[in-house]
Amino acid sequence: MNETGKWLIIIGGAIVLIGLLWPWLGKIPWGRLPGDIVIERGDSRFYFPLTTMIIVSIVLSLILSFFRR
Repeated sequence: MNETGKWLIIIGGAIVLIGLLWPWLGKIPWGRLPGDIVIERGDSRFYFPLTTMIIVSIVLSLILSFFRR
C-alpha cells in the first residue's frame, strides 16, 4: 500500500474515534482554559486560545511521533 493510502486510513480512523468519543469530548472546556486570552470592549470581542493551542500542539506531536516509529 502506498503512503497516501496509509495516511487516508489513519485519518479516517481518527475521525471515527473522535466521532465515538464526541459525547465525552463535549464536556471538556475547550477554548475556556486558563491562559486563553479574551478581550471584550463594547460590541467587539477578541479571542486568542493560547493554552488550548499549546495543548493541542503537544497532543498532535505525541501522536505523530508515535506513528513515525
